[in-house]
Amino acid sequence: MRGPNRNMLNKVIAELVDEKGLDHAALHNIVCEGIHAAYAKKYPEAVLRVTINKKTEALVVEIQKTVVASVENAETEISLKKAMALQKGVAAGDQLWIPFEEPIGRVEILKARQLIASKLKDIEAQTIADMFADKVGEIVQGVVHKHEFSGTLVVVRDTMAFLPKSLSIPGEKYVAGRPIRALLKTVHHDYRSNGQLILDRASADFLTRLLELEIPEVYDKLIEIKAVARRAGYKSKVIVAQNDPNIDPVGTCIGVGGSRIKPILKELNGEKIDIFSWGHSKEELVALALRPAEINRVEILDDRRARAWVSEDQRALAIGKMGQNISLASELLGLDIELVSSGEGLEEVDFGSNT
Repeated sequence: MRGPNRNMLNKVIAELVDEKGLDHAALHNIVCEGIHAAYAKKYPEAVLRVTINKKTEALVVEIQKTVVASVENAETEISLKKAMALQKGVAAGDQLWIPFEEPIGRVEILKARQLIASKLKDIEAQTIADMFADKVGEIVQGVVHKHEFSGTLVVVRDTMAFLPKSLSIPGEKYVAGRPIRALLKTVHHDYRSNGQLILDRASADFLTRLLELEIPEVYDKLIEIKAVARRAGYKSKVIVAQNDPNIDPVGTCIGVGGSRIKPILKELNGEKIDIFSWGHSKEELVALALRPAEINRVEILDDRRARAWVSEDQRALAIGKMGQNISLASELLGLDIELVSSGEGLEEVDFGSNT
């Protein structure tokens, strides 16, 4: 390569490979492939190869020509006399690689740049995917980079991640520079402009992982989380069970004076959390799941349906804002819960207090 195009091409390469931290040999292969594609576009009939001088790291472009006694096609042949001046011991009929000095233009340089950039992105994407593959489903720590209408860009271990609006806590503000925790929901193997890592702060899984992080007994499996239902920004309901008979699962999760649950509530921007124990009958679980409403009676109709009797003044509480309370209770227990107004003279049943 020669002239201003050579300088331009070297500048392009330098811009693309700077601080990529990629394998040296792989990087050379990518650059050579891109340059070869550029020359092939300009000179489609030529048999070319592109290598990098290991000592100088200069690009070397060569063309293959057949050694002949008398040249008839200068594009594919070289005279024996010239060939012998380049390499001793050659004979007519040999294939010889010689420097290719023809220039390429801006269009070909652009093609080379695009191909090299694309290949570099592919390698970087795979590197990121490999780095985070075993972190899917876990909570990661990051720093808010930028908030946009569609979601929030977060830097996680020098890698750009994306927290979509649909997986964010409603009403939560994301300020650039502030630390943030989120569940790593998905790792894409291909390059994405908003980041290959998709974060989540709105799911029940995020709450479950928070409970594991903040409550040692949950992490150590002394307390088991049996079910979680969540409406991010509104309320979550959690059923816990003890695997150690000496442990009060609800009290342990809440902590003295709420010391254990308060950090989680703060993390969730004040979202309410109802926690109650698995050690109840199905009827009692339905009543507890419908709290803060006071339930008079529950009947389990079958594996998928239950009926709950409530006083008229408790009906709105059982249903909740936009039906979210009864929806959470149904999701938590896997039951379709039907509310029935309590009639006069109906005997009320004490289902205990919500802990």
